[in-house]
Amino acid sequence: MAEGSDIFKGFEFKDESFFSSKRTEVTEEIEKYGPHVQRLPKEAVPEYLTLTPYQKFCWKMLGPLVEEKDVEDEDLEEALLRAHMKIRVEEYIAYVWMSTILAAIGGIVVAVLMGIFLSPVLGFASYLLAGMTALLVPVAAYIGLKSIPSAKANSRGKKIDKKLSDAMSFIASMSSANINLDMIFKELARQPLYGEVCEEAKLITRDTEILGLDILTALERATARSPSDNFREFLQGVITTSTSGGQLKPFFKSKMEEYQDERQLRVQQNMETLGMMAESFVTVVVAFPLFLVVIMAIMSLMGMGAGDPIPVLYAIVGLMIPGSQAGFIAIIWLITND
Repeated sequence: MAEGSDIFKGFEFKDESFFSSKRTEVTEEIEKYGPHVQRLPKEAVPEYLTLTPYQKFCWKMLGPLVEEKDVEDEDLEEALLRAHMKIRVEEYIAYVWMSTILAAIGGIVVAVLMGIFLSPVLGFASYLLAGMTALLVPVAAYIGLKSIPSAKANSRGKKIDKKLSDAMSFIASMSSANINLDMIFKELARQPLYGEVCEEAKLITRDTEILGLDILTALERATARSPSDNFREFLQGVITTSTSGGQLKPFFKSKMEEYQDERQLRVQQNMETLGMMAESFVTVVVAFPLFLVVIMAIMSLMGMGAGDPIPVLYAIVGLMIPGSQAGFIAIIWLITND
């Protein structure tokens, strides 16, 4: 009550009745919600955590069982948080369990069909293959679904690392203009150009402006949920520098130079890899099929080949060359998007 009653202290108002009502309103909000009160705009709509129809079905069927068993998986909960997957850990466990059960049923059906149709051809091997299918399908489904949050978190971490150098330049520029730390992250949250770094800054701004946390506590929470080691190291450095009384400007500048050097080194390594891939492409995709076609044609003319070489030439031109080109395209795409 003391905090709310002194909130208008030191101000002189002409319309005392109006501001008296405002004083009472603010005081009531502070008593009800605490000293940190943040009003959202009128057009703001809360974002609810919605499940897909299948996830709702899984929770309806197995949710009571998950709650009864009081299943806890801290690693899965941390992975969901870092992957920004908007689903509770209990709901995701129910989703994994139900999907595994359905996969087991499907695996058994496929195994029975394999045993029926392949037993006349393969004999006992068909039953062995059917048993392996019935066992491996649910195991693969369970392991695959449990690893999805970790995979998404790792993907987000790589995206953060790719944009961290540019974001650090923005942070250093804002800091050089003597902008407060919380305002720096607030402005960073308004820049979608920085991708996942912008999303991390949005959560930091949410913690400070909506949840009423101070900036250092918000950075500590961001350190715990960030999937990027580099970004966590940066945030921890900001916290340490601020609490020890150091200057943030030199820290931001040094981090900017460090991340720019790492980015330049990574680009150089990718260029060297792409150069090696280009040489391999010329050798494997261009030169080798051409030499093979010429050699087979000469051997056919000299009567040294066995059988008709035309189907082999069709296979080289129609399958080998397009397949090798597609393989190189996939490898280059993975390298450039790493």
